[in-house]
Amino acid sequence: MKKIFFYLRPHLSRMTLGVIIKFIGTIMDLFLPWILSHLIDEVVPKEKIGPILFYGVLMLLCSVTAWVGNVIANRMASRVARDTTERLRHDLFARISYLSCRQADDFTIASLESRLTSDTYNIHQMIGMMQRLGIRAPILLLGGIMMTMFMEPVLTLVLLAVLPFVALVVFHISAKGIPLYTKLQQAVDQMVRVVRENASGIRVIKALSKTEYEKDRFARVNRQVVEQETAASVTMAASNPLMNLFLNTGLILVVVVGALRVYSGRTQTGTILAFLTYFTIILNAMLSINRMFVLFSKGSASARRISEVLDAPEDLQLGVRDHRDSGYHIVFEKVRFAYHAGRNAALTDISFALKRGETLGIIGATGCGKSTIVSLLLRFYDPDSGVIRINGDDVRGIPARELRAKIGVVFQNDVLFSETIEENISFGRDLNRDAVKAAVECAQATPFIGELEDGLEHRLAIRGSNLSGGQKQRLLIARALAANPELLILDDASSALDYQTDARLRQALNLRFHGTTTVIVAQRVSSIRHADHILMLENGREIGYGTHEELMLSCPQYREISLSQMGEMKDA
Repeated sequence: MKKIFFYLRPHLSRMTLGVIIKFIGTIMDLFLPWILSHLIDEVVPKEKIGPILFYGVLMLLCSVTAWVGNVIANRMASRVARDTTERLRHDLFARISYLSCRQADDFTIASLESRLTSDTYNIHQMIGMMQRLGIRAPILLLGGIMMTMFMEPVLTLVLLAVLPFVALVVFHISAKGIPLYTKLQQAVDQMVRVVRENASGIRVIKALSKTEYEKDRFARVNRQVVEQETAASVTMAASNPLMNLFLNTGLILVVVVGALRVYSGRTQTGTILAFLTYFTIILNAMLSINRMFVLFSKGSASARRISEVLDAPEDLQLGVRDHRDSGYHIVFEKVRFAYHAGRNAALTDISFALKRGETLGIIGATGCGKSTIVSLLLRFYDPDSGVIRINGDDVRGIPARELRAKIGVVFQNDVLFSETIEENISFGRDLNRDAVKAAVECAQATPFIGELEDGLEHRLAIRGSNLSGGQKQRLLIARALAANPELLILDDASSALDYQTDARLRQALNLRFHGTTTVIVAQRVSSIRHADHILMLENGREIGYGTHEELMLSCPQYREISLSQMGEMKDA
């Protein structure tokens, strides 16, 4: 909750003014029963129309003041809740963007989406209602008790005897409710994860006729959400009947004791009517406080989850700039890395060195660690041991913005956005049209873009679903080339290209980017056979390193893959 107070601090002046307005309006509400009591007991018996009209107008003014004050204060509370949640959501999104990949893996994407949406909504509801009910309800409760104490102390003692039981109910149920709402949000995380997987894999699901299977899978997580929400709601819902039981019991006692006092002449009728009105006000105030505690329980659980992200430590801290001249552009020195501490390493003792303008091809079976090398080179993760250097600098000492400005990358599962082709290639880097066209031409994307009616202004669907796999890969390669990077990484970036287009792409890269150091992760030997160096991986370990000709002689696994694939090419 400390984080929420931090975000509320800029709005303290507006909140203070809202409290003052709300206080004035609530006090006007409290005066109405007292004025009515005085009117019935003191003014009406005198049978003079002037005082009756005076007190009637006074009650009208109090009612209008209370209504206007509550409307203004509620509008101010809504603005505070809106502005606070907007800033909180913005900072949460920014923090998520800067989480390391390891931290994002720990939180899970589904959970981060849930925290950014439903959790911030719960915070919005809590802040708004705490300003509305959190001020008005306690004032009505305490003010009602004070007014009844002033008017009829004996009946007030009857009321006060009930309140400890009500307070015990609210405290006990709220203490049980917060953990239940935390579990509910965790169940929502699981549901969001299933929905994301279903939406992203919709074509596969339809192709394999697994719609019913996915419906059953969603039904299971949906049932878990329902069960958790039911458990939380039933627990919190128990407070209303219990509070009504205690307070109505108190009301019965007040009516009985009040009737006896009126009968004995110790209390007047107007006082009893006012007291019953105050009792109703106190009852509604207690119900409002109960509702506030329900929202507070939800908001507290959500605030804790949001704080976990906002307070997450900087995982990839900038180290001291360690420079060593070696004459190489890219160096891996005995790098070892595991995604989870204590588990099998994804990479073990990986070493290689590339001079500027050289090309490294990385090949191996699925899951052997090819993409992990790319992630370490981009410093999405830090190696558990060993050193990675670019231009002689340890990557841990290079600022992230500076490091990634050097690199153009196409990932294995990359994303195109629902923007124009030019905006997808430029990607907010303020590149001119000539640079975009040059990148498109080099990436062999000019032919199909030229066939589009709008050309570079053609708007893509979400994730580029209105393009073929090869077209998407060519646009992604164009995006990586557009800023003329000094290091180009192609992670299985040509798997959807036909052999002729792949060959033309490699020729264009050799011609226009001959000074760019290139790392190519591939499944096809034809994509890397002309590389200056080829790294063959198996289970995260190097089993071969050299040129194509050298590996054909020294590495049986590489030779087997090469002969198999080249044979397929020959047959084709």
